[in-house]
Amino acid sequence: MGGLMSYGARLSDMYHRAAAFVDKILKGAKPADLPMEQPTRFELYINAKTAKALGLTIPQSVLARVDEVIE
Repeated sequence: MGGLMSYGARLSDMYHRAAAFVDKILKGAKPADLPMEQPTRFELYINAKTAKALGLTIPQSVLARVDEVIE
């Protein structure tokens, strides 16, 4: 059994943005001069196995919004 749900920033987007910041810094930009950024895309994962073990039924309205159901 693992975690029931996870909601957070899309990791692949975060890696790409981090790489862009590193590139700018290596090219001479001052870190203090770089703009602050916030994620714009988020992902929701639900672990169906954990939900079943806890006796929970995930409503269809929630499942319709999930990015991935982990079996």
